[in-house]
Amino acid sequence: MSDFTSNFWSVYVAGITIAGIVACLLLLWITARKKVASDSNNTTGHVWDEDLTEMNNPMPRWWMWLFVLTIIFSFAYLAIYPGLGKFAGKMGWSQYGAYDAEMAQAKAELEPLYARFTSMTTEQVAQDPQAMAIGERLFMNNCAQCHGSDARGSKSFPNLTDGDWLHGGTPEKIRETLEKGRIGNMPPMAAAVGSPEDVRNLSHYVLSLSGSPHDSLRASLGKSKFVACAACHGADGKGMQALGAPNLTDDIWLHGWGEAAITAMINNGKVNQMPAQSQKLTEAQLGVLTAYVWGMSNKPGSAR
Repeated sequence: MSDFTSNFWSVYVAGITIAGIVACLLLLWITARKKVASDSNNTTGHVWDEDLTEMNNPMPRWWMWLFVLTIIFSFAYLAIYPGLGKFAGKMGWSQYGAYDAEMAQAKAELEPLYARFTSMTTEQVAQDPQAMAIGERLFMNNCAQCHGSDARGSKSFPNLTDGDWLHGGTPEKIRETLEKGRIGNMPPMAAAVGSPEDVRNLSHYVLSLSGSPHDSLRASLGKSKFVACAACHGADGKGMQALGAPNLTDDIWLHGWGEAAITAMINNGKVNQMPAQSQKLTEAQLGVLTAYVWGMSNKPGSAR
């Protein structure tokens, strides 16, 4: 019970638990000893609805012994398993240990299934129907919550089918992203850009880089302010995969497009996180999932 930060709560929970069981046992004992005076016809004298009488029959012994056995079982359970504050139980069982054991068993059972994929290249795995069926299930269980079941993403969640990669779309980079995760950080840049009008002008210049609808006059005024962005996005606005800085010229907008969206990004910045999967998936599973993700943007006829 590592959630407890002091011995007080451990003792409190243990005390309440034991007191509750003892109270049940005491109640049973008192009830068994109490005798209700009965009339000669074996009734208690209580009558309802004129003719409904309460009989004075004793509690069935099998029910009483079942109740006693339940109390004995509860004491035995609390001695073997955790349930009394910080006491771990004689068996040392824990939900974390049970989870780890089940995961280890599952990995051992799945190892032969993945064995033949470990010696194959990502491209070869991406062409294997069985591997792709497995990869689809891995994707649905671990990735679809953010990227969607069709992997086309949504606002703030990248589309994995279009060939546009912030950190690179090679098998090695995809594997690195899956294994270690990513943290994208766009810092607030308004102070470096200038006044609110300068920020608006810069927003229109950014829109102009991709040919999106914009105010050409504001764009021309904002061009000089782009120097504050060039350190990450490059002087030509094509981004830098080494930094995860997006390409501003391809008309693909992860967090929304238009003056309002870009102005908000410049003013407020943005932090995005792709969680690491190395703690959830084995090396072989990461390899199959890498091939599945890579294959979605490298199908014949797909955008490269």
